[in-house]
Amino acid sequence: MEKEQFHFEVVPLSRALRTAITLFVAAFVIQTTADDWPRFRGAGGDGVSVDRSIPLHWGDGRNLAWRAALPGPGSSSPIVSRGRVFVTSYSGYGVDRDNSGRMEDLRRHLVCFDAATGREIWKQTIAAALPEDAYRGYIAEHGYASNTPVTDGERVYAFFGKSGAIAFDCETGRELWRANLGMESGNRRWGSAASPILFQDKLIVTASEESQSVCALDKVTGRELWKAEGSNLELVYSTPRVIDAGGRQDLVVAAVNEVWGLNPENGKLRWLAETGVPGNVCPGVVYADETIYTFGGFPRRVAAAIRVGGKGDVTDTHVRWTSGDSPYVPTPVFREGAFYWVDRSGIAQCIRASDGGSVYRERLQSGGERIQVYASPVIVGDRIIAVTRNAGVFVLAPGPEFRQLARNVFESDNSEFCGTPAVAGGRLFLRSNEALYCVKATTGASISPVTAPEGFN
Repeated sequence: MEKEQFHFEVVPLSRALRTAITLFVAAFVIQTTADDWPRFRGAGGDGVSVDRSIPLHWGDGRNLAWRAALPGPGSSSPIVSRGRVFVTSYSGYGVDRDNSGRMEDLRRHLVCFDAATGREIWKQTIAAALPEDAYRGYIAEHGYASNTPVTDGERVYAFFGKSGAIAFDCETGRELWRANLGMESGNRRWGSAASPILFQDKLIVTASEESQSVCALDKVTGRELWKAEGSNLELVYSTPRVIDAGGRQDLVVAAVNEVWGLNPENGKLRWLAETGVPGNVCPGVVYADETIYTFGGFPRRVAAAIRVGGKGDVTDTHVRWTSGDSPYVPTPVFREGAFYWVDRSGIAQCIRASDGGSVYRERLQSGGERIQVYASPVIVGDRIIAVTRNAGVFVLAPGPEFRQLARNVFESDNSEFCGTPAVAGGRLFLRSNEALYCVKATTGASISPVTAPEGFN
């Protein structure tokens, strides 16, 4: 992003207003995290659930509440709201690596299931806006349904790249509006992947491939409210995050070599920090302990920690540390002073949040299966759940020592598992390229707590 494109703005807030905002945000999080998982990585965007009822082991015929067939593959995650599960897929083109088919036949699907039974409630099918990016290169790895939808409980919003952002009625599946966010392609033609988020009355969409922009749409009408453009958004697949930055709300966007803090009300740039994270910015923004963390990059990977607040260029004053220990695709999960993830080659990693230093790097025990990872880990109660594409779902214990507690596999499903899990109502939801799974503890299932070793040096 060219710095002169934006007006640096800081809006002073009264103490009473700052308190009201903080209480509102806290109330929203408490209200939605108990029973819903309404967006990528859950209500708070942190990939953490306090649910302690998810079993340690599952598989075909074991702690499996139901399995529902999907109309096609996808790398997006399921979301859950008011007893319903929503998930996107694609079909017609790019399903078979050996025979991609005709681009004109590409369709996107949004399916709504009953969370308790797996019954399909409704399905919407959307014809693709053409021309799309061809099924080759990196897009052959993640496909055409990589953006996780988001819901406010009344409407569910899906972003289908060049086919636009679309709002549907949660109850009936009726399409409410559709907004075109661009038809461009990045220099690699890898397709879209960032997930939309909601802030107050706005749907915020990172249309990095389609128009090198971040856009805010009126969530009721789809009307564009603001648009922030920047060339640094090319090769960005990261989901942004709205954080509380000392009484004001900042929309934090990870870009190539920079992190931006935008005013979510109008899209104006408040601050930026140079990070050195090169292109292919995939992991989402993480926020913990008054610090923003960003990850990613290829061929060189970089993690960076940035203190919240400030205005203008805060590189010299707010960047706390940078590190070469960073995931490529998954977004790390934070727990008690440390970040955890499993990299795409099956290496479980943990780094300290205080300085980015490595705590451990250990290979998952997969029984000889070659491991690839796209999904982000989640913390459920006192366990880390990490989904691999082709070697099962691993359960790890948080703490400074690597401990693999379980490896769970659906033997009947040989397709890839690329979506990040969702957790709601005592259920764990997993999606493959073939099916949506609901894991729930049955009588006698192992749900005993795990005690982690204390302390990070």
